[in-house]
Amino acid sequence: MSFKYRETTLDNGLRIAAEHSTSAVTAAIGFFVKTGARDETARLMGVSHFLEHMMFKGTETLTAEEVDLAFDNIGAEHNAFTSGEMTAFWGAGLPEVLGDIHRTLADILRPSIRQQDFDDEKKVILEEIAMYDDQPFWVLYENAMEQYYGKNPLGHRVLGTPETITDMQRDELAGYFTQRYSADNTIVVLAGNLDFDRMVEDIQQYCGSWERTGATRNYPEVTRNEGTFEKHIPDLQQHYQLMMMPSVSFQDKQKHAAAALAAILGGGDGSRLHWSLVDTGLAEEAATSVDMNDGYGEQLAYAVCDPSNSEQVAEIMKTEMKKVTQTLTDKDLAKVVAKAGTAAAVASERPAGRMQRLGNMLTTSGSYISLEEELEAIESLTLKDLQEVSEAFPWVPIFEASTKHN
Repeated sequence: MSFKYRETTLDNGLRIAAEHSTSAVTAAIGFFVKTGARDETARLMGVSHFLEHMMFKGTETLTAEEVDLAFDNIGAEHNAFTSGEMTAFWGAGLPEVLGDIHRTLADILRPSIRQQDFDDEKKVILEEIAMYDDQPFWVLYENAMEQYYGKNPLGHRVLGTPETITDMQRDELAGYFTQRYSADNTIVVLAGNLDFDRMVEDIQQYCGSWERTGATRNYPEVTRNEGTFEKHIPDLQQHYQLMMMPSVSFQDKQKHAAAALAAILGGGDGSRLHWSLVDTGLAEEAATSVDMNDGYGEQLAYAVCDPSNSEQVAEIMKTEMKKVTQTLTDKDLAKVVAKAGTAAAVASERPAGRMQRLGNMLTTSGSYISLEEELEAIESLTLKDLQEVSEAFPWVPIFEASTKHN
C-alpha cells in the first residue's frame, strides 16, 4: 500500500499534515498539541491531563453525552492521551465519516470549561491518581523521576498530585488552555483514504478562527541527580528495582541503534535479561528501554523479584548491561532488526497507526520521515552503530531506585 505525504499551514499557524492512500480502507485524524507535563509550572502540575478530561465535558453546541454519541453514531473509534511531551485527541473510521470525526474533534477542542464540570472532573482525577497509587511500579517510577530530575519540570507527574489537583482553580486551567492550546501550537494529522484538499478546506472552516498565541516550549538545561533512592510501600511482597541513565533524544540520529541495543539487552523473550533473570527464576520481570523525548532521553532498566533476590538481581542487571556490547553478535542484531521492522510495519498498516506515528513525530521533532526511510535506517544498522551509541550513552546506571522492605 503506497502512501503520499502532503502538508500545509493555515494563516493562523495551524499545521496540517497527511499520509494518504486511495487503497486504504479507513481514515484517521488527530489533533496533537505540543504541551504536556514538562510545560507546566509546579503549581499547575497535571493541568494538561485535566484539560484532556475537560475536552469531553461539553462545548457550546454539544453536551458531554452528545460528544460520545457523535462518535458512536458513526461507528468511529476515538480516544485521547496526555504525556510529558504532548496532548492528543484522535478519531478513526470509514472514509465517508472522516469529516464528521473532524468536526466533532474541532468542536471539543474548544470546550466550555464550566465551573460545575471542572468541580466534578476534579473528583474523577483524584480517584484516578488514587487508582495509580495502588500500582507499586508506578509509585516507584513517579517518585524516582522526581528525585532524578529534582525541581526540573521534566520530573513532573502527568496526572499531577492530590495537592496540585485539589488546589487548582478553574480560571487557572482556562488560562493555560488559552495560551497553550493555540493554533500555532497544534498540528492536525491525517492518514488513510482521504481527500487532502477537501479536508484542508474543512479544517480551515472550523479551525481557521483559532487564535495564534506564539506559545513555545522552554528548554531548560537537563539536570540529573545521581545516587540511590528507596521508596517504602506498605504491605509490598515483591521488590521493584529501577535504574536510570542518559540516552538519545528523539531527534538523535543514533536513536534506532539505541533502541536496538536496548532490545537485545532487555526486550522480552530472548534478551540478555530474560535468560539471566527471568528464565532462571530470579526475577518475575526484567527489561530495558529507551525513553526518547524532545531534546533529551533516558535509558531505563527495571526488574521485579522476591526481596531475598534483590541484591543478586541488581548485580546481574549491571553485569549484563556492562558487557552487552562486548558480546554482541550478528545474530543478535538480525533478530532485533527483524522484530523492529515488523513492529513498525504492522503498526502502520492501519491508518490510525500511521496517524499516531505522524503526530508523535511532527510534534516531537517537527520533521517528517517516511516509514520507508525509517525502516531503511533500522535495516541498515551495524554492530558498529550499536557499539558507538553504547560508548556515547553507556549502560551504566547513574541513579537507582528501589522499594524499601522492613
